[in-house]
Amino acid sequence: MALKITVIGTGYLGATHAAAMAELGFEVLGLDVVPEKIEMLQRGEVPMYEPGLEELLAKHVAGIEGSSGRLRFTMDWAEVAEFGDIHFVCVNTPQKHGEYACDMSYVDAAFASLAPHLTGPALVVGKSTVPVGSAERLGRTLVELAPAGEEVELAWNPEFLREGLAVQDTLHPDRIVVGVRSERSEKLLREVYATPMAEGSPFVVTDFPTAELVKTAANSFLATKISFINAMAEVCEAAGGDVVKLAEAIGYDDRIGKKFLRAGIGFGGGCLPKDIRAFMARAGELGADQALTFLREIDSINMRRRGQMVEMTREALGGGSFLGKRIAVLGATFKPDSDDVRDSPALNVAGQIHLQGGQVTVYDPKGLANARRLFPTLGYADTAAEAVRGAHVVLHLTEWREFRELDPAALGEAVTDRVVLDGRNALDPAVWRAAGWTYRAMGRPAA
Repeated sequence: MALKITVIGTGYLGATHAAAMAELGFEVLGLDVVPEKIEMLQRGEVPMYEPGLEELLAKHVAGIEGSSGRLRFTMDWAEVAEFGDIHFVCVNTPQKHGEYACDMSYVDAAFASLAPHLTGPALVVGKSTVPVGSAERLGRTLVELAPAGEEVELAWNPEFLREGLAVQDTLHPDRIVVGVRSERSEKLLREVYATPMAEGSPFVVTDFPTAELVKTAANSFLATKISFINAMAEVCEAAGGDVVKLAEAIGYDDRIGKKFLRAGIGFGGGCLPKDIRAFMARAGELGADQALTFLREIDSINMRRRGQMVEMTREALGGGSFLGKRIAVLGATFKPDSDDVRDSPALNVAGQIHLQGGQVTVYDPKGLANARRLFPTLGYADTAAEAVRGAHVVLHLTEWREFRELDPAALGEAVTDRVVLDGRNALDPAVWRAAGWTYRAMGRPAA
Protein backbone atom coordinates (compact mmCIF):
# COMPACT_ATOMS: atom_id res chain seq x y z
CA MET A 1 0.00 0.00 0.00
CA ALA A 2 1.36 3.44 -0.94
CA LEU A 3 2.50 5.64 1.93
CA LYS A 4 0.37 8.64 2.81
CA ILE A 5 2.16 11.74 4.07
CA THR A 6 1.06 14.71 6.13
CA VAL A 7 2.93 17.99 6.55
CA ILE A 8 2.24 20.01 9.70
CA GLY A 9 2.98 23.72 9.26
CA THR A 10 2.73 25.18 5.76
CA GLY A 11 5.12 28.10 5.98
CA TYR A 12 8.24 28.35 3.91
CA LEU A 13 9.54 24.85 4.75
CA GLY A 14 6.19 23.07 5.00
CA ALA A 15 4.62 24.37 1.78
CA THR A 16 7.75 23.41 -0.16
CA HIS A 17 7.98 19.97 1.47
CA ALA A 18 4.29 19.22 0.85
CA ALA A 19 4.49 20.17 -2.84
CA ALA A 20 7.72 18.19 -3.28
CA MET A 21 6.24 15.06 -1.65
CA ALA A 22 3.29 15.27 -4.07
CA GLU A 23 5.77 15.66 -6.94
CA LEU A 24 7.52 12.47 -5.74
CA GLY A 25 4.18 10.65 -6.15
CA PHE A 26 2.76 10.56 -2.62
CA GLU A 27 -0.76 11.46 -1.46
CA VAL A 28 -0.20 14.47 0.82
CA LEU A 29 -2.32 16.33 3.37
CA GLY A 30 -0.99 19.64 4.69
CA LEU A 31 -2.16 21.20 7.97
CA ASP A 32 -1.97 24.73 9.29
CA VAL A 33 -3.75 26.63 12.06
CA VAL A 34 -4.01 29.87 10.03
CA PRO A 35 -7.19 29.85 7.86
CA GLU A 36 -5.87 32.50 5.42
CA LYS A 37 -2.81 30.37 4.66
CA ILE A 38 -4.92 27.27 3.98
CA GLU A 39 -7.25 29.23 1.68
CA MET A 40 -4.29 30.56 -0.33
CA LEU A 41 -2.68 27.13 -0.68
CA GLN A 42 -5.98 25.57 -1.77
CA ARG A 43 -6.00 28.10 -4.64
CA GLY A 44 -2.43 27.04 -5.50
CA GLU A 45 -0.96 30.30 -4.21
CA VAL A 46 1.90 30.69 -1.73
CA PRO A 47 2.19 33.28 1.05
CA MET A 48 5.85 33.95 0.17
CA TYR A 49 7.96 34.39 -2.97
CA GLU A 50 9.91 31.25 -3.82
CA PRO A 51 10.87 30.55 -7.46
CA GLY A 52 9.05 27.51 -8.87
CA LEU A 53 6.93 26.78 -5.79
CA GLU A 54 3.63 28.18 -7.04
CA GLU A 55 3.97 26.22 -10.30
CA LEU A 56 4.67 23.02 -8.33
CA LEU A 57 1.64 23.58 -6.11
CA ALA A 58 -0.64 24.23 -9.08
CA LYS A 59 0.56 20.94 -10.56
CA HIS A 60 -0.69 18.93 -7.56
CA VAL A 61 -3.32 20.78 -5.44
CA ALA A 62 -6.71 19.05 -5.61
CA GLY A 63 -9.42 21.11 -7.30
CA ILE A 64 -7.07 22.96 -9.66
CA GLU A 65 -7.75 22.12 -13.30
CA GLY A 66 -5.20 19.72 -14.73
CA SER A 67 -3.55 18.96 -11.36
CA SER A 68 -2.67 15.48 -10.08
CA GLY A 69 -4.98 16.10 -7.08
CA ARG A 70 -2.44 14.45 -4.79
CA LEU A 71 -2.15 17.45 -2.43
CA ARG A 72 -4.87 18.73 -0.09
CA PHE A 73 -4.95 21.03 2.95
CA THR A 74 -6.89 21.01 6.22
CA MET A 75 -7.08 22.53 9.71
CA ASP A 76 -8.37 19.30 11.29
CA TRP A 77 -5.85 17.38 13.46
CA ALA A 78 -8.08 14.26 13.61
CA GLU A 79 -8.20 14.15 9.78
CA VAL A 80 -4.41 14.44 9.62
CA ALA A 81 -3.90 11.63 12.15
CA GLU A 82 -6.33 9.32 10.35
CA PHE A 83 -4.90 10.08 6.89
CA GLY A 84 -1.14 9.82 7.39
CA ASP A 85 1.38 7.02 7.80
CA ILE A 86 4.17 9.58 8.17
CA HIS A 87 3.72 13.04 9.70
CA PHE A 88 6.37 15.68 8.93
CA VAL A 89 6.50 18.51 11.48
CA CYS A 90 7.71 21.68 9.70
CA VAL A 91 6.82 24.49 12.08
CA ASN A 92 8.95 27.53 12.90
CA THR A 93 11.48 27.86 15.75
CA PRO A 94 12.18 31.62 15.97
CA GLN A 95 14.56 33.28 18.41
CA LYS A 96 13.00 34.04 21.81
CA HIS A 97 12.45 37.71 22.56
CA GLY A 98 15.28 39.13 24.63
CA GLU A 99 17.44 35.98 24.67
CA TYR A 100 19.54 33.77 22.40
CA ALA A 101 17.58 30.54 22.86
CA CYS A 102 15.05 29.39 20.28
CA ASP A 103 11.30 29.41 20.90
CA MET A 104 10.05 25.80 20.92
CA SER A 105 6.40 26.69 21.59
CA TYR A 106 5.24 26.02 18.00
CA VAL A 107 6.95 22.62 17.86
CA ASP A 108 5.62 21.66 21.31
CA ALA A 109 2.10 22.75 20.33
CA ALA A 110 2.23 20.71 17.10
CA PHE A 111 3.24 17.53 18.96
CA ALA A 112 0.67 18.12 21.72
CA SER A 113 -2.10 18.65 19.13
CA LEU A 114 -1.24 15.66 16.93
CA ALA A 115 -0.36 12.96 19.50
CA PRO A 116 -3.82 12.46 21.13
CA HIS A 117 -5.27 11.57 17.71
CA LEU A 118 -2.70 8.87 16.88
CA THR A 119 -4.58 5.63 17.51
CA GLY A 120 -2.47 3.33 15.34
CA PRO A 121 1.13 2.85 14.16
CA ALA A 122 2.65 6.07 12.79
CA LEU A 123 5.98 7.76 12.23
CA VAL A 124 6.33 11.42 13.23
CA VAL A 125 9.31 13.13 11.59
CA GLY A 126 10.71 16.41 12.89
CA LYS A 127 12.15 18.74 10.24
CA SER A 128 12.31 21.93 12.31
CA THR A 129 15.68 23.24 13.51
CA VAL A 130 15.67 22.52 17.25
CA PRO A 131 18.12 22.58 20.17
CA VAL A 132 19.95 19.26 20.55
CA GLY A 133 18.08 17.07 23.05
CA SER A 134 14.61 18.12 21.86
CA ALA A 135 13.95 14.89 19.92
CA GLU A 136 14.55 12.76 23.01
CA ARG A 137 11.99 14.82 24.95
CA LEU A 138 9.46 14.96 22.08
CA GLY A 139 9.71 11.21 21.54
CA ARG A 140 8.64 10.67 25.17
CA THR A 141 5.78 13.18 24.71
CA LEU A 142 4.45 11.18 21.74
CA VAL A 143 4.46 7.88 23.64
CA GLU A 144 2.77 9.49 26.67
CA LEU A 145 0.05 11.35 24.75
CA ALA A 146 -0.71 9.00 21.82
CA PRO A 147 -3.36 6.30 22.38
CA ALA A 148 -1.14 4.00 20.26
CA GLY A 149 1.75 4.53 22.71
CA GLU A 150 4.95 2.76 21.65
CA GLU A 151 3.55 2.16 18.15
CA VAL A 152 4.12 5.86 17.43
CA GLU A 153 7.77 6.44 16.62
CA LEU A 154 9.81 9.61 16.14
CA ALA A 155 12.58 10.36 13.64
CA TRP A 156 14.53 13.57 13.01
CA ASN A 157 15.18 14.67 9.43
CA PRO A 158 16.69 18.19 9.31
CA GLU A 159 16.02 20.44 6.31
CA PHE A 160 18.78 22.13 4.31
CA LEU A 161 16.75 24.46 2.09
CA ARG A 162 18.31 27.57 0.61
CA GLU A 163 15.76 30.32 0.05
CA GLY A 164 15.49 30.95 -3.67
CA LEU A 165 16.46 27.32 -4.38
CA ALA A 166 14.07 25.51 -2.02
CA VAL A 167 12.22 23.46 -4.65
CA GLN A 168 15.45 22.19 -6.18
CA ASP A 169 16.95 21.48 -2.73
CA THR A 170 13.89 19.42 -1.69
CA LEU A 171 13.60 17.38 -4.89
CA HIS A 172 17.36 16.97 -5.42
CA PRO A 173 18.97 17.26 -1.96
CA ASP A 174 22.75 17.24 -1.61
CA ARG A 175 22.26 14.93 1.40
CA ILE A 176 19.43 13.34 3.37
CA VAL A 177 20.06 13.02 7.11
CA VAL A 178 17.81 10.88 9.32
CA GLY A 179 18.06 10.39 13.06
CA VAL A 180 16.22 7.13 13.80
CA ARG A 181 15.78 4.58 16.58
CA SER A 182 14.43 1.57 14.66
CA GLU A 183 14.84 -0.29 11.40
CA ARG A 184 11.17 0.41 10.67
CA SER A 185 11.69 4.19 10.82
CA GLU A 186 14.75 3.98 8.58
CA LYS A 187 12.91 1.74 6.08
CA LEU A 188 9.96 4.16 5.89
CA LEU A 189 12.23 7.17 5.30
CA ARG A 190 14.19 5.27 2.63
CA GLU A 191 10.82 4.73 0.92
CA VAL A 192 9.97 8.46 1.15
CA TYR A 193 13.30 9.49 -0.35
CA ALA A 194 13.71 6.61 -2.82
CA THR A 195 13.66 8.92 -5.87
CA PRO A 196 16.41 11.35 -4.79
CA MET A 197 18.46 8.43 -3.43
CA ALA A 198 18.21 6.70 -6.83
CA GLU A 199 19.59 9.95 -8.35
CA GLY A 200 22.58 9.73 -6.01
CA SER A 201 21.64 11.81 -2.95
CA PRO A 202 23.61 10.40 0.01
CA PHE A 203 21.48 8.98 2.85
CA VAL A 204 23.11 9.49 6.26
CA VAL A 205 21.66 7.53 9.20
CA THR A 206 22.43 8.89 12.68
CA ASP A 207 21.16 8.99 16.25
CA PHE A 208 18.82 11.79 17.43
CA PRO A 209 21.45 14.23 18.82
CA THR A 210 23.63 14.05 15.70
CA ALA A 211 20.66 14.66 13.37
CA GLU A 212 19.67 17.70 15.45
CA LEU A 213 23.24 19.03 15.43
CA VAL A 214 23.83 18.72 11.66
CA LYS A 215 21.77 21.77 10.65
CA THR A 216 23.15 24.07 13.35
CA ALA A 217 26.70 22.87 12.70
CA ALA A 218 26.31 23.50 8.95
CA ASN A 219 24.86 26.98 9.48
CA SER A 220 27.56 27.82 12.03
CA PHE A 221 30.25 26.84 9.53
CA LEU A 222 28.70 28.98 6.77
CA ALA A 223 28.34 31.93 9.16
CA THR A 224 31.98 31.50 10.16
CA LYS A 225 33.08 31.56 6.53
CA ILE A 226 31.11 34.75 5.82
CA SER A 227 32.39 36.51 8.94
CA PHE A 228 35.95 35.35 8.21
CA ILE A 229 36.03 37.06 4.82
CA ASN A 230 34.37 40.14 6.33
CA ALA A 231 37.08 40.27 9.00
CA MET A 232 39.63 40.06 6.16
CA ALA A 233 37.80 42.98 4.49
CA GLU A 234 38.35 45.04 7.64
CA VAL A 235 42.09 44.25 7.49
CA CYS A 236 42.20 45.01 3.74
CA GLU A 237 40.48 48.33 4.44
CA ALA A 238 43.18 49.22 6.98
CA ALA A 239 46.07 47.94 4.85
CA GLY A 240 44.93 49.11 1.41
CA GLY A 241 44.39 45.57 0.10
CA ASP A 242 41.61 44.20 -2.12
CA VAL A 243 39.39 41.63 -0.39
CA VAL A 244 37.85 40.48 -3.69
CA LYS A 245 41.25 39.47 -5.06
CA LEU A 246 42.16 37.99 -1.68
CA ALA A 247 39.00 35.85 -1.71
CA GLU A 248 39.68 34.75 -5.29
CA ALA A 249 43.24 33.72 -4.42
CA ILE A 250 42.37 31.70 -1.30
CA GLY A 251 39.25 30.24 -2.99
CA TYR A 252 41.43 28.31 -5.46
CA ASP A 253 42.56 26.15 -2.52
CA ASP A 254 39.98 23.35 -2.70
CA ARG A 255 40.21 22.88 1.07
CA ILE A 256 38.76 26.40 1.36
CA GLY A 257 36.64 26.78 -1.79
CA LYS A 258 35.12 29.88 -3.40
CA LYS A 259 31.59 29.73 -1.97
CA PHE A 260 30.51 32.12 0.81
CA LEU A 261 33.68 34.20 0.44
CA ARG A 262 32.09 37.39 -0.87
CA ALA A 263 32.76 40.22 1.57
CA GLY A 264 29.95 42.67 2.22
CA ILE A 265 27.41 43.75 4.81
CA GLY A 266 27.03 40.24 6.19
CA PHE A 267 24.33 37.64 6.64
CA GLY A 268 20.74 37.91 7.84
CA GLY A 269 17.50 36.05 7.30
CA GLY A 270 15.46 33.73 9.48
CA CYS A 271 18.09 30.98 9.85
CA LEU A 272 21.79 31.83 10.23
CA PRO A 273 21.58 34.54 12.93
CA LYS A 274 19.03 32.77 15.13
CA ASP A 275 20.58 29.32 14.60
CA ILE A 276 24.07 30.31 15.76
CA ARG A 277 22.60 32.13 18.78
CA ALA A 278 20.40 29.17 19.73
CA PHE A 279 23.43 26.87 19.30
CA MET A 280 25.44 29.00 21.75
CA ALA A 281 22.54 29.05 24.23
CA ARG A 282 22.11 25.26 24.07
CA ALA A 283 25.86 24.61 24.40
CA GLY A 284 25.77 26.73 27.56
CA GLU A 285 22.93 24.62 28.98
CA LEU A 286 24.94 21.48 28.23
CA GLY A 287 28.05 22.88 29.94
CA ALA A 288 29.92 23.06 26.62
CA ASP A 289 29.69 26.84 26.16
CA GLN A 290 33.47 27.26 25.74
CA ALA A 291 33.34 25.14 22.58
CA LEU A 292 31.21 27.79 20.88
CA THR A 293 32.52 31.09 22.26
CA PHE A 294 33.99 31.75 18.79
CA LEU A 295 30.43 32.04 17.45
CA ARG A 296 29.92 35.13 19.61
CA GLU A 297 32.71 36.82 17.64
CA ILE A 298 31.23 35.55 14.34
CA ASP A 299 27.93 37.20 15.31
CA SER A 300 29.73 40.37 16.41
CA ILE A 301 31.72 40.71 13.15
CA ASN A 302 28.49 40.21 11.23
CA MET A 303 26.51 42.86 13.12
CA ARG A 304 29.45 45.30 12.94
CA ARG A 305 29.29 45.27 9.13
CA ARG A 306 25.96 47.07 9.17
CA GLY A 307 27.30 49.97 11.22
CA GLN A 308 30.38 50.13 9.01
CA MET A 309 28.17 50.49 5.93
CA VAL A 310 26.34 53.38 7.60
CA GLU A 311 29.69 55.07 8.35
CA MET A 312 30.94 54.48 4.79
CA THR A 313 27.76 56.20 3.56
CA ARG A 314 28.39 59.13 5.91
CA GLU A 315 31.97 59.47 4.57
CA ALA A 316 30.69 59.38 0.98
CA LEU A 317 28.44 62.32 1.84
CA GLY A 318 31.32 64.39 3.21
CA GLY A 319 31.49 63.02 6.74
CA GLY A 320 28.81 65.15 8.41
CA SER A 321 25.11 64.77 9.06
CA PHE A 322 22.62 62.80 6.95
CA LEU A 323 20.10 65.65 7.25
CA GLY A 324 18.92 66.91 3.87
CA LYS A 325 20.68 64.07 2.03
CA ARG A 326 18.86 61.66 -0.28
CA ILE A 327 20.01 58.05 -0.09
CA ALA A 328 18.80 55.37 -2.52
CA VAL A 329 18.92 51.77 -1.27
CA LEU A 330 18.81 48.97 -3.83
CA GLY A 331 17.65 45.88 -1.99
CA ALA A 332 15.44 45.12 1.01
CA THR A 333 15.53 41.32 1.29
CA PHE A 334 18.33 39.51 3.13
CA LYS A 335 19.26 37.70 -0.10
CA PRO A 336 18.14 37.70 -3.76
CA ASP A 337 15.36 35.45 -5.18
CA SER A 338 13.34 35.76 -1.98
CA ASP A 339 10.86 38.19 -0.42
CA ASP A 340 12.19 37.47 3.09
CA VAL A 341 13.21 40.60 5.02
CA ARG A 342 13.74 38.94 8.43
CA ASP A 343 16.90 40.37 10.02
CA SER A 344 17.83 41.85 6.63
CA PRO A 345 21.18 43.71 6.69
CA ALA A 346 19.93 45.91 3.81
CA LEU A 347 16.85 47.10 5.70
CA ASN A 348 18.85 47.48 8.91
CA VAL A 349 21.31 49.85 7.18
CA ALA A 350 18.43 51.75 5.52
CA GLY A 351 16.67 52.08 8.88
CA GLN A 352 19.79 53.30 10.71
CA ILE A 353 20.43 56.03 8.09
CA HIS A 354 16.76 57.05 8.19
CA LEU A 355 16.85 57.33 12.00
CA GLN A 356 19.87 59.63 11.66
CA GLY A 357 17.95 62.02 9.41
CA GLY A 358 18.63 60.74 5.89
CA GLN A 359 15.86 60.71 3.26
CA VAL A 360 15.98 57.02 2.34
CA THR A 361 14.18 55.47 -0.64
CA VAL A 362 14.25 51.67 -0.99
CA TYR A 363 13.59 49.52 -4.04
CA ASP A 364 13.53 45.71 -4.15
CA PRO A 365 12.17 43.44 -6.90
CA LYS A 366 10.16 41.20 -4.51
CA GLY A 367 10.49 42.40 -0.91
CA LEU A 368 8.68 45.77 -0.89
CA ALA A 369 5.42 44.59 0.70
CA ASN A 370 7.22 42.85 3.57
CA ALA A 371 9.65 45.77 3.98
CA ARG A 372 6.78 48.26 4.21
CA ARG A 373 5.20 46.21 6.99
CA LEU A 374 8.46 46.08 8.95
CA PHE A 375 9.70 49.65 8.28
CA PRO A 376 6.62 51.73 7.36
CA THR A 377 8.47 55.05 7.82
CA LEU A 378 11.05 54.44 5.07
CA GLY A 379 10.45 55.73 1.54
CA TYR A 380 9.75 53.12 -1.15
CA ALA A 381 9.89 53.16 -4.95
CA ASP A 382 8.54 50.73 -7.56
CA THR A 383 11.64 50.79 -9.78
CA ALA A 384 15.39 51.28 -9.36
CA ALA A 385 15.22 54.38 -11.60
CA GLU A 386 12.56 55.92 -9.37
CA ALA A 387 14.50 55.06 -6.18
CA VAL A 388 17.70 56.82 -7.30
CA ARG A 389 16.02 60.03 -8.52
CA GLY A 390 17.86 62.96 -6.94
CA ALA A 391 20.04 60.68 -4.76
CA HIS A 392 23.33 61.95 -3.34
CA VAL A 393 24.50 58.33 -2.90
CA VAL A 394 23.24 54.92 -4.09
CA LEU A 395 23.69 51.87 -1.85
CA HIS A 396 23.65 48.40 -3.43
CA LEU A 397 22.71 46.10 -0.52
CA THR A 398 21.06 42.94 -1.94
CA GLU A 399 22.70 41.24 -4.92
CA TRP A 400 19.70 40.82 -7.21
CA ARG A 401 20.56 40.06 -10.82
CA GLU A 402 18.43 43.06 -11.84
CA PHE A 403 20.90 45.36 -10.05
CA ARG A 404 23.96 43.79 -11.68
CA GLU A 405 22.32 44.40 -15.06
CA LEU A 406 21.48 48.08 -14.46
CA ASP A 407 22.86 50.60 -16.96
CA PRO A 408 25.07 52.94 -14.86
CA ALA A 409 25.05 55.63 -17.57
CA ALA A 410 21.23 55.79 -17.71
CA LEU A 411 20.99 55.65 -13.92
CA GLY A 412 23.52 58.47 -13.67
CA GLU A 413 21.12 60.81 -15.47
CA ALA A 414 18.67 60.60 -12.56
CA VAL A 415 20.95 61.09 -9.54
CA THR A 416 22.29 64.28 -7.95
CA ASP A 417 25.75 62.74 -7.40
CA ARG A 418 27.16 59.68 -9.14
CA VAL A 419 28.32 57.86 -6.01
CA VAL A 420 27.64 54.13 -5.56
CA LEU A 421 28.55 52.05 -2.51
CA ASP A 422 28.50 48.33 -3.25
CA GLY A 423 27.63 46.57 -0.01
CA ARG A 424 27.76 43.18 -1.73
CA ASN A 425 30.88 43.44 -3.92
CA ALA A 426 28.71 42.26 -6.80
CA LEU A 427 28.79 45.19 -9.27
CA ASP A 428 31.57 45.63 -11.83
CA PRO A 429 33.66 48.62 -10.63
CA ALA A 430 35.17 49.22 -14.09
CA VAL A 431 31.76 49.53 -15.74
CA TRP A 432 30.45 51.97 -13.11
CA ARG A 433 33.62 54.07 -13.05
CA ALA A 434 33.59 54.24 -16.86
CA ALA A 435 30.10 55.76 -16.60
CA GLY A 436 31.43 58.51 -14.34
CA TRP A 437 30.52 57.03 -10.97
CA THR A 438 32.63 57.04 -7.81
CA TYR A 439 32.53 53.37 -6.84
CA ARG A 440 33.34 52.18 -3.32
CA ALA A 441 33.05 48.77 -1.66
CA MET A 442 34.09 47.43 1.73
CA GLY A 443 37.64 46.06 1.81
CA ARG A 444 38.60 47.38 -1.64
CA PRO A 445 40.87 50.22 -2.75
CA ALA A 446 39.04 53.48 -3.49
CA ALA A 447 40.18 53.59 -7.14
